Parts: sequence; structure tokens; C-alpha cells
Amino acid sequence: MSESVASLPTGIELAYETFGDPGAEPLLLVMGLGGPMTWWHPDLCRLLADRGFHVIRFDNRDVGRSSRVPSGRVDKAVLARAYLGDRRYAAYTLDDMGDDAFRLLDHLGVERAHVTGVSMGGMIAQTMAITRPGRVSSLVSIMATTGQRRVGWQDPRLLPLLLTPFARTRDAYVVRAVKIWRAISSREFPTSDEDVAARAAETWDRGYDPIAAARQTLAVLAQPDRSARLRTLQLPVAVVHGLKDLLVHPSGGRATARAIPGSELVLVPGLAHDLPRQLYPLFADVIRRTADRARATTKTSSR
Repeated sequence: MSESVASLPTGIELAYETFGDPGAEPLLLVMGLGGPMTWWHPDLCRLLADRGFHVIRFDNRDVGRSSRVPSGRVDKAVLARAYLGDRRYAAYTLDDMGDDAFRLLDHLGVERAHVTGVSMGGMIAQTMAITRPGRVSSLVSIMATTGQRRVGWQDPRLLPLLLTPFARTRDAYVVRAVKIWRAISSREFPTSDEDVAARAAETWDRGYDPIAAARQTLAVLAQPDRSARLRTLQLPVAVVHGLKDLLVHPSGGRATARAIPGSELVLVPGLAHDLPRQLYPLFADVIRRTADRARATTKTSSR
């Protein structure tokens, strides 16, 4: 289907797109920091549709063609303080972003959905399962963490790169994006510089806003430790994490799986902080078998 816009009761508008049979099992894909829905590559979305899902991808607030959220001061000094633990500057929380996703499901008439999130999107997906477990059929958390600052940390070598000045032009954004991508992506599952640059250009053209991306960063840095609440989850969960991830250390994935009873932990050698095309079948397999566990549980409980 072509791209559409959902007008939420809160005044937020979310751009979204779907793939596959509307009668199939709904699967909501939640993207990470600064990433529009197009970072869920159409080939992966179609693969998931072929596995029996009605796939829903969307632009989070403050990214792509979704609404921008006005806020106060956001600059390099504010971000530096937030990295050190100062939570005062966040304009909204991951709970708010999870509520956006639920309202999108309301707009689509979906009561329950499988939810998969990557990086910040994995943190949002965890929050969704915690706050409204009756609406999440299964959860797949990819290269995310629990919010506990002693796990899932960033490699300190990345900080100077992440705190470089915001890109103000399309060309500058593409150059910066390629540089960051090279630092955090999988060397063993390479993506060409040309493909990375094309994705960055598309991201800019969808409406990249550096201040909006910074607001998402503040929401991530202000997240609470979800460990205790994750222990209350009683739904099928898989946690996927790359062993070469420098942006969110694998300890974040291990801690997430350890906190959630009965969860499956999939540690991927060579995977860093990206979704390489070479691993699309792996991601699709994990999402499908986690959803199948939900179906099996439903059949058992209905007997």
C-alpha cells in the first residue's frame, strides 16, 4: 500500500505504510534513533509479509514525515549533560513514543500486534509490552538494552563522533552519516558506501531535522531502568544482539534476555549495530518463530 498518515487524538501525525495481506497477523516494526520507516528495507518487509504477517512500518515522532515536537533548548552542551545522566531536558519519553505506536494501531483497527523494535525502537517495544501487555502478542527486541546504565553502554571511542556538530545541509548530512555508519556497522556483513549514502540522502529528503533527532536522543538518555518491570512480562520474547555492537554493548541484550522469563537470546557473531541484508532471513526466522510461540500459547490456553 502507498504511504498514509494517521492523525492521532494527541495531535501527533504519524506517516506509515503496510505490506502484505491485511488479514494476516499484524506485525509492527519500530525503528531506532533518527531513522525513518524506510530504514526497514522494503525487501525485509516483503520477506516478513511472505512469512505470514501484515507488516506495519512508520515514522516515529520527530523523524521522517511524522510530526515534530517543539521543545526548549537542544544543543551540544545539553546532549553532553544528558550523556552524563542529566534527564531534565527530555521533551518526551519512550512511554510517549510507545503510546504513539498504540494509537497508530488504534487508527488501523488493530487490537493486538506482534512488535519488533531495533535499537531505540527495541526500547520502545519493550516499553509497549510493559505498559500494555494485553496488546502485544509477542516481542522481538533487537540490539537494545534495559535502560540500566551499567549494561548496553556505548563504546567511549564513539562519543567524539556522535557529538560532532549537527549537519545543516544535505551533503554534510550524507558525509556524516557515512562516517558514523562505518563506525557502527558490521564489517563482516558489509554495505557499500554508495548504498549507505543513498539511504542517508533518502533520510534527508524525507525531512531530516537535526534538532528533532537530538530530542529523540534525549528521550533515550532519559529512559528509566526497565529491568524489574521486564521481569513481569508473560509473553513470547526474543532478544537479538550482535557481538560486535559498539553503539549498544551486547551486555544490553544479555541483560534484557536475563530479565524476561522464558525469552530467547540470539547472539549473532559479526553483527554490529545495523540490519545487514545478508541477515534478513535470520531476522525473519526469529520474528516468525517468536510469533509462532504466541499462537501456540493461545491455542493451548483456549483448550
